[in-house]
Amino acid sequence: MSQRLASCSCGQLTAQVVGEPVRVSICHCLACQRRTGSVFGQQARFRREQVVLAGTSTEYVRIGDEGSQVRFHFCPHCGATVYYELGGLDAYLAIPVGAFADPGFPAPSVSVYEERMHSWVVPPADAEHIH
Repeated sequence: MSQRLASCSCGQLTAQVVGEPVRVSICHCLACQRRTGSVFGQQARFRREQVVLAGTSTEYVRIGDEGSQVRFHFCPHCGATVYYELGGLDAYLAIPVGAFADPGFPAPSVSVYEERMHSWVVPPADAEHIH
């Protein structure tokens, strides 16, 4: 069974994951663009029991377009987000794929908010495309 380690930039906050994600997605919404400093956010969703968290986090709560809350947990020292909790999906944790620093991580199977996608971005053809 695969094991992966997600970490903040300074290494203080980590998420050790066992097994494969239940979903890997990219989000093109403007909030994800601002949060990541990139043109989209990519996240992997895991069952909570697959994840062991270590370190101290600071929390930022954002209300999504549909009114649900997302609780982002980031390192209070370096500011990198390591995991987040999705309102209404309490059985899961989402982890930004970049926190794994693993170029071999599985490709996204879902692409959301494509109406806000930068024109040069090309999601995987076989992904579910949600505009």
